[in-house]
Amino acid sequence: MEISPLVQQARPSFQPKISQLYEELFVDEDDHSHSEGFWNEFFLLRPDKPSLQRRLEAVSADDLLHFQYETQQLFLHAVRHIKSGRAPADEVALETLTVFLAGVLSKRYTNPSSDIITVLAGLDEVDAVFSDFANAVETTIRTGRTKDVRKKSIEAALSLTSGAYQTSLVSYFTHRDLFPSLMKYVQDSDNNSQPFEPFLLLGLLVNYNKFEYRNPYRLRLEDFVNEATIQTIVSGLGLTLSQSRNRYASVVEDVPEGWNLSSTLTYIGLGVLAPIKAIAPAATADDDKEKFAALPGPEAAILLSTYDFALANKLFCYSLITHTTTSSPETPFSVFLSLTSYILHHASRSTRASLYALLALTTLRILLEDVLLCKRLCQPTPLLSVRLCHQRPPLLPPTPHPRPPAAHILDLAADAITHNLRRRLDTDFYAASLALVHRLFCCLAQNRIPLAYHWPVLWQALLSLLRFLATYAADLVAQSGDPHALLTPLLRVLALALLSGSAFLPDAAAYDDLVYKLVENSATLDKLQAAYALAEDSPVQVLRHVAAHYHGLLQTERGKGRVGKDLSPREVSRVIRGGYEGLVLPGGEGMGLESWVAFREGDERGWVKRAGRVAVEDVRAWVRGL
Repeated sequence: MEISPLVQQARPSFQPKISQLYEELFVDEDDHSHSEGFWNEFFLLRPDKPSLQRRLEAVSADDLLHFQYETQQLFLHAVRHIKSGRAPADEVALETLTVFLAGVLSKRYTNPSSDIITVLAGLDEVDAVFSDFANAVETTIRTGRTKDVRKKSIEAALSLTSGAYQTSLVSYFTHRDLFPSLMKYVQDSDNNSQPFEPFLLLGLLVNYNKFEYRNPYRLRLEDFVNEATIQTIVSGLGLTLSQSRNRYASVVEDVPEGWNLSSTLTYIGLGVLAPIKAIAPAATADDDKEKFAALPGPEAAILLSTYDFALANKLFCYSLITHTTTSSPETPFSVFLSLTSYILHHASRSTRASLYALLALTTLRILLEDVLLCKRLCQPTPLLSVRLCHQRPPLLPPTPHPRPPAAHILDLAADAITHNLRRRLDTDFYAASLALVHRLFCCLAQNRIPLAYHWPVLWQALLSLLRFLATYAADLVAQSGDPHALLTPLLRVLALALLSGSAFLPDAAAYDDLVYKLVENSATLDKLQAAYALAEDSPVQVLRHVAAHYHGLLQTERGKGRVGKDLSPREVSRVIRGGYEGLVLPGGEGMGLESWVAFREGDERGWVKRAGRVAVEDVRAWVRGL
């Protein structure tokens, strides 16, 4: 039977009306104006975001300058509909502006600031247009007709702020203070996901030109004391950080599998009776490397907001450490430590990851600088359970039971040191890791708090870094110019542990182990002395003094025939215990062993600015994914 010709005809393709309007928007015609009816229809139809993105991607920066009348009219009419507050035009205008701004501001212009102003408003009208836009955004965030409309207003503000961050346009959001509106939105939140957008926007605004002038949003953070709102922000922060941490776990699952029917039958020798489990295709190492290199996700830009809030506000620091949520078994602080563990574990995979690692480490440093908070983190109670990263060997020892937070922080530092040793060493990263260890040692020693911890793991990490610095001394000098910026903190930490370790190490055996490991590395200490020409008041002299004392004892023991040429660890430990009576430890005066220099952002502006630029790029990526 022959097929009907009607069946053979191709089905017509239908294009949504709004997509046709997007095409008409950038048509090179003599009459550039569109009627009022065109714009009313444009903002009544549901936006097609992918279609608008494709249309904008097809237009170059020079073409946008050519179509400046159309783009200016789109921006003006969108602002007018936002101000009207009428459904659905206000919501459509916000969604359209979010995509439109992201597309326009991502272009490479010859003169970025002036060209962007020309495309969006015109040089003569920029003040009036953007003041109107800032007022409309602030009013909608504060009193928008629905929660969804208020959220879309924040997204539009994020699109402009991240896209125009290197221009003067963001200053309109500093003149029109958004802080009260953002905090009101947080107060009105009814779930933990809603504070994400306002907190993200706040982080970008606080960092905008903050080294050039006194940023008003920084002053707002310093003066903010609404504890309920801060706790809502912290709860939302915990949810976001948990999602970011889970991205790492989706690449390589590193949590030991719990007991189930299969594992129980296998354990008792009846594995043949266990149900067959489907085996997922194994990923290659190269696949994992690529996936890890792309992490953390763009939502990690919230670490910039966390850093700035912690730097400016002590109440936020206290809430971050103490706040708990009923919706999750993990506290926000435990999730923060967990994500930090994963970022530190993979920090050397990309510059972006290392900058986020620095933000997390510095946030922890700010928390530890508060005397009361540091003491709280060192105390045996309250205990904290933290999921630490175990994705690459050498692995941290498993910690199935809750521990003092200080023990988890020491694990973070040890893991960071172990997994990121490279010939081209990131000195800022390692100095930040050592700063945490030094601060905790000072607090533990001053308050005489014995800490239950697997200390050999930390000594191994610190001494491996010591050997690395001794081996690659010439490379480090050529790379940084000032190797003492990293070497001195490391020696200070080891000397402080030796002089004050009896105050915080749990027993004599733990202290013996520290001395034993230092004696083992006496050749490394001598090598450091020669390679870096260390001064007489350097902490290395304390370490070399102890090593020389025990080497003398070992030679005496050999001379008396009490020990053989090759000593076992047990014999060395016996000599160490017997040598305490004749050991006179230097006082450490003038070495700054327990001196603590508070974090000063101005001294670290180089990497802080780089981290800010990375966060801005991630917010751009996040906006494009909406």
